Amino acid sequence: MTRAVVVLEYADLVQRANISEKLLEAWGPGSLGIVAVRGVPRWEELYSSVLKLSHRLAHLPDNSLKELEHEASMFNAGWSHGKEKLGDKPDMAKGSFYFNPLSDSPGTEADREKFPWALPKNLWPQDIPDLESKCKDLGKTMQEVIGHLGHQVDQIMTGRVKGYNAELGKTLSNTEKCKGRLLYYFPPKEVAAAAPAAVSEDGWIGWHNDSGFMTGLTPDLYVDDDTGSLVQNPDPDGAGLWVVDRDGGAVRVSIPKDCMAVQVGECVQIVTGGEFVATPHCVRGCRPSTTGGRKIARVSCPCFVDTHPSFEVRMPDGASRAEVLARGLSSKVPPLGERWEEGQTFGDFLGASFRRYYDWSLSQTRGEEPPEKKARNE
Repeated sequence: MTRAVVVLEYADLVQRANISEKLLEAWGPGSLGIVAVRGVPRWEELYSSVLKLSHRLAHLPDNSLKELEHEASMFNAGWSHGKEKLGDKPDMAKGSFYFNPLSDSPGTEADREKFPWALPKNLWPQDIPDLESKCKDLGKTMQEVIGHLGHQVDQIMTGRVKGYNAELGKTLSNTEKCKGRLLYYFPPKEVAAAAPAAVSEDGWIGWHNDSGFMTGLTPDLYVDDDTGSLVQNPDPDGAGLWVVDRDGGAVRVSIPKDCMAVQVGECVQIVTGGEFVATPHCVRGCRPSTTGGRKIARVSCPCFVDTHPSFEVRMPDGASRAEVLARGLSSKVPPLGERWEEGQTFGDFLGASFRRYYDWSLSQTRGEEPPEKKARNE
């Protein structure tokens, strides 16, 4: 089953029109946690120009890709393939090129020393000279749209939630904590030969919640891995983004080609007192029976727009911890209550989430029963 997403107009965001009903439908309890924005200037040109370079990047010579690796940032800058773990196995399903579209040297040297994964310096491939400008143009646009959405959240929550701190729009509009991730999902058949455990219902990206604030999404493209030529998605009912609905089932989400999509993260769930809710999602690969023997890869470029790592993630004074944690609770992801404590910094919350997801994935790859799936509401 494929579900359409709620669509907003870019002009309404810029003009601060009242879109509360639509945004609550897209992000509120009972929603899919995702909204689309139509009318972003030059949108299709911006994202397609970046996505079309991903095949070339992923197939650079090994020595060129090695030069783009940055271990000091925990591979959160430049190229990363097989550095992340699925439990105790390297994730070979996708290659990632990480970049900050707002600054080549975000933050300060002290920031980078304290938070090496959060604000690293950029690394750009010399072999693809136009990638830098195209990635920056795309990422800056995505951050600008998300800044507008942050102001909308402030506008809606100020009259809705007691004690709400209306600083999200300003914070996300001025942040330097912005990470683009140009993703190349290698053909599932190729992955199967190297790591059979990676081929599953969520074989391209496993089930997870976005732990940050807001994630901008491009529509995806599909390419012939051998030639790099664009192809239609051969498995439109299976491959792509899947989201948990509020009944606990999974639905495929279709992002219109002329729209930018934005997923709401767990930090926004916390700071709005659970009025907006993060939703578990995954990416499924093409079923081999649909590809006609071709090696089909998927390309996308999410952009994670967050606060400085020292930002304190607090719920409003009038909110209930139990209600915040109960929203969006799912057996597919580690409960929020196991990872977040009131007043925790964003950096500490991300660290706790990384560790918990690792343990969660490890237990599943070993065939063990998942840990207790109950949030701590005390």
